[in-house]
This record gives sequence, C-alpha cells and structure tokens, in this order.
Amino acid sequence: MASLITENFKFIALFFKSKDVMIFNGLIALGTVASQEVYSVFAFSCPCSPERNYLYGLAAIGVPALVLFLIGVMLNRNTWNMVSECRLRACKNFSAAAAFALLASIAGRALVAPLTWSVISLLRGEPYVCALSEFVDTTSLKSFSTDLDASVLAQLPCKEIIGVDTKLREQVVRRLKYESQLLGWLLVGSTAITIFLLMCLKRCCSPLGFHQESYWSQYRDNENELFSRTADLHAKILAATNVKRFFGFVALDKEEKEIVKDFQVEDATPSLSWNNITGVYLYRENKGIPLYSRLHKWAKGVMDSSLDDNKKESDFFAI
Repeated sequence: MASLITENFKFIALFFKSKDVMIFNGLIALGTVASQEVYSVFAFSCPCSPERNYLYGLAAIGVPALVLFLIGVMLNRNTWNMVSECRLRACKNFSAAAAFALLASIAGRALVAPLTWSVISLLRGEPYVCALSEFVDTTSLKSFSTDLDASVLAQLPCKEIIGVDTKLREQVVRRLKYESQLLGWLLVGSTAITIFLLMCLKRCCSPLGFHQESYWSQYRDNENELFSRTADLHAKILAATNVKRFFGFVALDKEEKEIVKDFQVEDATPSLSWNNITGVYLYRENKGIPLYSRLHKWAKGVMDSSLDDNKKESDFFAI
C-alpha cells in the first residue's frame, strides 16, 4: 500500500511538473477573477453623469487590463533575455520570424490576466452599461418612441437615482448587458480558437519531433532549476569567503559551514562567461548534436563562428 501511494504521488508530481505553464496561467486567471470580483463589489461606482460614464466605464475595463499586461511582461524572464540579447549581440541572430515568435510568446503569456479581467468585466456587464448608457437610442426600445437626452440616459445605471422610469431603466440595462455578455463570449471563443491555431502552427514549424521537443522542455526546466539553486549557493559561498577575508571570520550556522567546507569557490565567474550564457537562444545543432541552451553550447566549447555548414538554426525558441 505504501509503495502504491508513493507511486501515485510521483505520478501526480510529474503531471503537475509537465503542466506547470498551464497551471500557472490557470492560477493567474483565478487570481484575476477574484480581484475583479473584489473591485466590482467595493470599488466600482458609476458616476451617472454624461461623458464621465463613458470614460469611467472604459477605464474600469481597460486600465486594470493594461496594468496586468505590463506586470505580465515584466515578470516574464524572456523579456529581459531579449533585452540582454539585443544589448550584447545587437539582435544579430534574430530573423523577423524569430523576433515575432518571441514577442508573441511574451505577449501571449502576459495576456492571460488582462484577458481574464476583460472577459469577467464584460460578462458582469456593469462597466459596459455605465459606459454606453448615454448613447442608447431609446426609439429602438419597445414602448418608447421618444429619444431621451443623454443627461437622463446617463442616470439609468444608478438605481438610487429617483425620477427615472423603471421600465426604461430595465430595458436599457437589459440590452446593454446583452451586448456586453455577447462581446465577452465572443472574446472567449476567439481567444480559444487563436490559441489552438497558434499551438498547431508552433508544432508544424518546430524542427524537432514530439519526443525531442518534450526532452528539450524537460532539459530547460531542469537546467533553470539547477542553475538557480547552484547560483544561490555559489553566491553564498563567495560572499562568505569575502566576508571572512575582510573580518577574519564569518558567522555561519552548522549547515552553512559544512557547505562552505565541501564546496570551494576561488573567485567570481568572468563576465565574458556570463555574457556567453545570457540572452535568447535559438535551437542549434553542431555536427548533428543538439545544443539545447546557451549554457549547453558554452559547456561544449562551441562558438558562433565554429558552427559548421550543417548547423541547423531555427526560429523555434526555448520559450
């Protein structure tokens, strides 16, 4: 029984590891939904005034979405890899298709939260009703043949305002919510179709087979994890060495003393080596041997100028 439980936990761990991007995007979406609900309950308050309604309603949908998009771009490591690539190598390895693929990847991941915010806002309908209430043509509504002034229509989203025809308010709000929710569902459908087509395009344009691409993904995940852990340990040991050299001793706990004793760090890694493993990486092969990352390429001692004529460099990014 114990072995069965252990195997099940291993299977679950492997599943979540293989789906880490999907799970991460799902968590972002859920967090966005929760924050949107909180905002709608405690913060959203339509001014019910001509012209202000429109600006406030659009701002309630667009500004948080823009902020979430910028945060997503800033939190994506590929953004700063691309900046480093352009700074170090002037983007000389970038073809138009490669640059488009990378920018699409950065934007696609950053769009998860703002799209979720926009969809939930449209499905709730309150910002849309607030923004467009003053532009409704009341002559197209049932039982209303006169066109009302914008100052009257702008007050319809606010139930606390008295003196407004209840039946008119219900019809206007119902129509605007219908339009808002329709736009929300169309946005969901178009996004799903776009994601499906992009995934198909990515698979079709990939120079790798399914199993090798899966292996490459696993290699990148392991390399990033091990590199981060090792870099943290290396920085701690180097810092301990320098502090000891300055003070004559260093305050370490028992575990840290064992680490410093077991792993000796003589000096900092040269900047040239850091630059060689930094930046966006295109899939390459050298004499038929895959080079899965800049670190892998550096470890093999392969330089750009030494790649032979049989090299394979594609626009399929490690993203």
